[in-house]
Amino acid sequence: MMRLAAVACLAALLGWAAGAAANDSTAELSAGGLVLSTSADIRMVSEDLYVSAREIRVGYRFLNTAPRDISTVVAFPLPDLTGAPDANISLPEAESDNFVGFATRVNGAPVATEVERRVLAAGIDRTDRLRQHGIPLHPLSRETQRALDALPRERWKELVELGLVEIESYDDTGQGMKDHAVPRWTLKTTYHWRQTFPAGREITVEHSYRPVVGYSVVTPLAFPEFRREADFARYQASYCMDADFLSAARRVASSHPQEARISYVLKTGANWAGPIGEFRLVVDKGNPSNLVSFCGEGVRKISPTRFEMRKRDFTPTEDLGILIIGRDLAP
Repeated sequence: MMRLAAVACLAALLGWAAGAAANDSTAELSAGGLVLSTSADIRMVSEDLYVSAREIRVGYRFLNTAPRDISTVVAFPLPDLTGAPDANISLPEAESDNFVGFATRVNGAPVATEVERRVLAAGIDRTDRLRQHGIPLHPLSRETQRALDALPRERWKELVELGLVEIESYDDTGQGMKDHAVPRWTLKTTYHWRQTFPAGREITVEHSYRPVVGYSVVTPLAFPEFRREADFARYQASYCMDADFLSAARRVASSHPQEARISYVLKTGANWAGPIGEFRLVVDKGNPSNLVSFCGEGVRKISPTRFEMRKRDFTPTEDLGILIIGRDLAP
């Protein structure tokens, strides 16, 4: 199934989607394309985007239209990670700082990237405070939790006052309830490198990573009561579910299919000079029997699992949300 939308833009994927299926659902986190300060000289000749629940691949061609070489910093921000009370995140590489396995190549050669990590609590940068105490910055890793548990209790009070942790009691060893200082900060991670764009010449930039996908053990669309909830209207807006898709979802509801939600940030493509010359999107639903819905115009089926949308002179104004219903979707 696919949605041939009657609108010109892609609809934004909103964070509420994760809560629709309560405790059987994991939240999706948005990542997307490369970021550059708005440039009047560097033009994105083309963007070729492949999105599935297992991998995202993007290939760009850039042209420097200036009469001189331009050297600038290009960045790729990972999704923010927050140790929120309702955080139920399934990360592709949970214990790694590069938790989505991001890699990039320029003109076919691997690029050595630098990384910046900053910790925010109550809107204030607290990176140095965690480092002073020897606490890893990743709020969802087991190593971080062990380091927090090892701190003296007076340090816990300090971190609570700064909004970095909350104290919770739970049994993680089978030896009874114990207090733990649980992370509540947000980690912002950005990979970046300095790139030279030669005057009057094109370069190719490619990157790939594994998306942080939101999963539901059973799609909420399988439950009639969900049709009465406000979240249903939001699903329709975010994924452009049409009557054919909903009819197919109802037919498979008795088998309690899983649900995967993928978010991709498209709007950074508007930072370059002018629109994207040629834009191609391929969405892969994974299994021929799976259902997929997303907002797009002129979408066509190009294989048993893949759907394609092409645009010329494309300026993205919204981000992309993809809904897949079927089997074997869990990470």
